Amino acid sequence: MNRKPAHRRMGQNRMLRLLDALERTTAADTVIDALGRRVRALPLGPARDLLHGRWLGHPLHPLMVQVPVGSWLSAAVLDLWPGRSREAGLLIGVGLATAGPAAASGAVDWAELHPEQQRVGLAHALANSAAVGLYAASLACRLTGRTGAGRICGYLGVTAVGAGGMLGGHLAYRQASGANHAEEVPHVVTPGWHRVGAVADFPAGEPVRRSVDDVPLVVVREGGGTFHALADRCSHLGGPLSEGTVADGCVTCPWHGSVFRLADGWNVRGPATAPQPAFDTRVVGGHVEVRLHRDDDPAARDGQADAKAPQYSG
Repeated sequence: MNRKPAHRRMGQNRMLRLLDALERTTAADTVIDALGRRVRALPLGPARDLLHGRWLGHPLHPLMVQVPVGSWLSAAVLDLWPGRSREAGLLIGVGLATAGPAAASGAVDWAELHPEQQRVGLAHALANSAAVGLYAASLACRLTGRTGAGRICGYLGVTAVGAGGMLGGHLAYRQASGANHAEEVPHVVTPGWHRVGAVADFPAGEPVRRSVDDVPLVVVREGGGTFHALADRCSHLGGPLSEGTVADGCVTCPWHGSVFRLADGWNVRGPATAPQPAFDTRVVGGHVEVRLHRDDDPAARDGQADAKAPQYSG
């Protein structure tokens, strides 16, 4: 008789079970809520989108962490050779100086995540904070001539960095935080025009949800009779744009406040770092039809009137 637990038979290792349990635990939710509100309330202005990485087209945080992590790993390698403590200390100092900006970019992203992601993110931040403390102690020891203690603190620090990196990888690849949640749309929607409803089905200025090839869309009819259509699931975390608000030629996601231009799906405000897939529209026989817009397809521009995209004033 096989008495092995079911989870072992399915091949799930202990680490994955611990991470799944971390996602589900609610013990720190009160702290997470308070921290999230404080980060969102910071008067960062345009710097918030800069830290999100909207200008880059994907989150800035993974790029920023390369400097401190790379510096600290290099310091660990130098510490394997006698007489290289001074150079290792310099690298540790570089890592400490760049850890703050990296943490700031991660914090603004973390504040806009789902609760399950925020729980893992908090553990990720705590591990990295422990690493900063250990490396600060390592540098202090080196500066006071206690090289051996400095090396020990350095290796403890790189262990903490490894734990933080593992949690960050879980966030990015298992929980898809920071991923473009609308990327699959161009690969799923079939070419050509698709009918989505009669003109009368779309009240002016109101977002209406429709679907094409099982891909949800948000369709908006402007006051002058112009129609716009975007992929409905927000590229940030999949929020339903059809439940958002329309103003100034843009639609705002109801989940985290990302703003997208209806004319072309451009993300004019974060936390979304990727634009929404946009659709060409036309009216045929009193019915609205849409077609996935492709910049590299000249036919996608046939019959489309030249018009300047409206600008978001919020």
